[in-house]
Amino acid sequence: MTPLTELTITQALDKLRKREITAGELTRAYLQRIEQLNPTLQAYLTITADNALKAAEAADTARAAGDDRALLGIPLAIKDVLSTKGIETTCGSKILKGYRPIYSATVVERLEAAGAIILGKLNCDEFAMGSSTENSAYTITRNPWNIKRVPGGSSGGSAAAVSAGMAMGALGTDTGGSIRQPGAFCGIAALKPSYGRVSRYGLVAFGSSLDGAGPMARSVEDTARLLQIIAGNDPLDSTSMPTPVPNYLKALTGDIKGLKVGIPKEYFIEGIQPDVEAAVRAAIQQLKSLGAEIVEISLPHTGYSLPVYYIIAPAEASANLARYDGVRFGAKVDKGEMWPTYKATRGQGFGAEVKRRIMLGTYALSAGYYDAYYGKAQAVRTLIKGDFDKAFEQIDVIAAPTTPGTAFKIGQNSDDPLAMYLEDVFTLPGSLAGICGLNVPCGFDHQGLPIGLQILGKAFGEDTILRAGHAYEQSTDWHLRRPVLAVNN
Repeated sequence: MTPLTELTITQALDKLRKREITAGELTRAYLQRIEQLNPTLQAYLTITADNALKAAEAADTARAAGDDRALLGIPLAIKDVLSTKGIETTCGSKILKGYRPIYSATVVERLEAAGAIILGKLNCDEFAMGSSTENSAYTITRNPWNIKRVPGGSSGGSAAAVSAGMAMGALGTDTGGSIRQPGAFCGIAALKPSYGRVSRYGLVAFGSSLDGAGPMARSVEDTARLLQIIAGNDPLDSTSMPTPVPNYLKALTGDIKGLKVGIPKEYFIEGIQPDVEAAVRAAIQQLKSLGAEIVEISLPHTGYSLPVYYIIAPAEASANLARYDGVRFGAKVDKGEMWPTYKATRGQGFGAEVKRRIMLGTYALSAGYYDAYYGKAQAVRTLIKGDFDKAFEQIDVIAAPTTPGTAFKIGQNSDDPLAMYLEDVFTLPGSLAGICGLNVPCGFDHQGLPIGLQILGKAFGEDTILRAGHAYEQSTDWHLRRPVLAVNN
């Protein structure tokens, strides 16, 4: 019999509906797994065991009464940058230690309304600023495939928890790749929705024109189930689009005959890890064997994505984080006078990477530099978006590596911010363009570390990338492999 913590959401729902298992049994199995593995992996910052068990009991009672909501009895976990009513939400930062929101993010409310059980809050880079989850003020999360390596970031806690069987699915957030990149490093399906597809209400802001929440799970079908619940217009978020939400599960037909898949030459660059390039090119050939048409394309402004992102995102961060001053938000370090209090509060409350980005952003927005940096970056962003718009006139999806390499060692890039930023070089363009992207496992390197295939689609084209990703996934077995943890031997 398959252990409960290895079931997919789809499999668990089938067993719950047939009364073969209960939500209580499922939740207790996950809490036991968390108790066993979290001391090593450090994926969770907060474990809400009592709340989860009460919710499981309520789910079983509801099911016995004929309730069959879409996620009834399914244990999930939430990245700690999404507000959860009455549950500590720290964003991985000391400055928010002890903060308990009085409301939940819309995406969390929608999951709970669908019957999901929340197991706890997951570790992340401070204010989602990072590519490794080493920037958390509380702990470093470890990759379940090799605990000496990072799980990616900033949604590293989410990716590690799903990969290690410590949550059936999770929500992450993606500003420049923070769902897709850790999805690739940990070998799971991970989807960044189009900007405006999913509500940002209750998502603590980093870069307001880039941020978005999305699902991470063991299979493409599971990510589709989660997206179905969280997608859709929200009157509480003015950037949420009133675009109709398709039936994502019905899109998973397994048939991609005639689908035009664009292969951008700019994503196969010098310096890419040979194992990664080989695995991704093999995945492209697999798509071709399934009936897809492979088309060579060019996205000529791709090379500008890194500098453009690291002007725009820090600029927006500097504005968003100005509120954490110990007066409006944040733990106060009282020095008796305003400026000394501000300086002490922010100096002690923020970590090094957050301070770095605030300073970069403030400089880019300052008088005399706004037009030269921020204004020009926004203009080039338009060119990057234009590349994708032009490409999608002739193709349906784009296939490329998610990352240039596999998970790196903890501490390897800590003293080299540029090397760390380059980890997101293939995910940044899609974020800047506001389009959707999906990571699907497509192999392993010679060290046994997962490799990710990135499938990008036009804005609000999640159904198409899910169809392509699902067809590929079902024709391979990469997604079925699980990390064997030393602590579980």
